[in-house]
Amino acid sequence: MEWRHPSSPAQKKFKRQPSAKKVMLMLFWDMHGPILVHFQAQRQTVNSANYCAMLRNELKPAICKKRRGMLSKKVLLQHDNARPHTAAATVETVQKLGFELLQHPPYSPDFAPSN
Repeated sequence: MEWRHPSSPAQKKFKRQPSAKKVMLMLFWDMHGPILVHFQAQRQTVNSANYCAMLRNELKPAICKKRRGMLSKKVLLQHDNARPHTAAATVETVQKLGFELLQHPPYSPDFAPSN
């Protein structure tokens, strides 16, 4: 309910539509541009198992396809300190793939991960 003066015009009715919901996006890029754009399935949580599968099944093939020869060099991977990224299974998968994991400072207001 809302308070209105008796002489105020009638309130307009709006047709409501269901929202599009939130979508999780994982983006991997280098200095040449995006390597992998991954949309997480709706209502699926990002956990260590999902993240490891995405690294093995999507990121590594995308690097092979878009950045030929990069896997023979060193791939540097930097992500934040979220649980799926710091889990033992994830660290092990990153090592098995031959990627080097860069440390991320725990809190730095003037430093973004992409810097």
